[in-house]
Amino acid sequence: MARLKITALGSSFAAGPSIDPIIDTPAGRSGRNYSHQLALELGATLTDLTVSGATLLNVLHEPQAPVFGKGDVFPPQLEGLQPDTDIVTLTAGGNDLLYSFGMLQESLASYAPGPLWYLLQMLQRWMTARLAVEALDLQQLTDRFIAVLDAVHARAPAAKVYLVQYLSVFGEDSRPGPGIPLTWQQIGYHRRRAVVLDRAYEAAAAARSNFTELVPAAELSQGHEVGTAEPWMLGFRLGMLWKGVAPYHPNVAGHTAVAEELCRRIRAAGKMEA
Repeated sequence: MARLKITALGSSFAAGPSIDPIIDTPAGRSGRNYSHQLALELGATLTDLTVSGATLLNVLHEPQAPVFGKGDVFPPQLEGLQPDTDIVTLTAGGNDLLYSFGMLQESLASYAPGPLWYLLQMLQRWMTARLAVEALDLQQLTDRFIAVLDAVHARAPAAKVYLVQYLSVFGEDSRPGPGIPLTWQQIGYHRRRAVVLDRAYEAAAAARSNFTELVPAAELSQGHEVGTAEPWMLGFRLGMLWKGVAPYHPNVAGHTAVAEELCRRIRAAGKMEA
């Protein structure tokens, strides 16, 4: 009986840059991200191509410079997708909206003016050069998702694609204070940007429903946002930056929850073997 072949695509919300063990430092890729947990549970083989900082264009056709440390330029992620892949997971799109970067930028700015102002300016220049993107609107983001889905289907025609939404960062219990150095207005803005991201996932999955299934991680994570009793998301502390931990990213509990939901869906579909 052949083992399932899983390929993971996406950005930092898939790679897990804040979760030990980090198995690829330039990619910010954890050995306990949701795709690794999923493959272990299913006894599947995994090709993890996720890279922190990736946009959908980096998945599709653009090379990517590493965000963490130094290293070779990463080729477009789809170049690593093999034709006999059974399952593809994809979590990306946030960097196309400058999503978590905006949260980080505003959190650092809350400490200015002062010595951190220089750090903020360096971060802005560095991230702008690395991401080199402008935020998209809903239709542009949806079209970019669909282009990636079509390219996945062309390379691996038999693969089922699980389009895994971002876990929610902020919710009803997220409020300014320790761990969230943002104003109410800023929190509200980022919640609205999350809705745009969610709607793009929904529209793309519906447009390619013959081979794509939406995994509604945003809904799944309600009640587990930053500021809740049992968060699946990290907040912001200055010390995190010195330790190389990415603020406003899923913790291991969040990745475990996604892996469990994926496992449930794959088993329900009866796709347990190649």
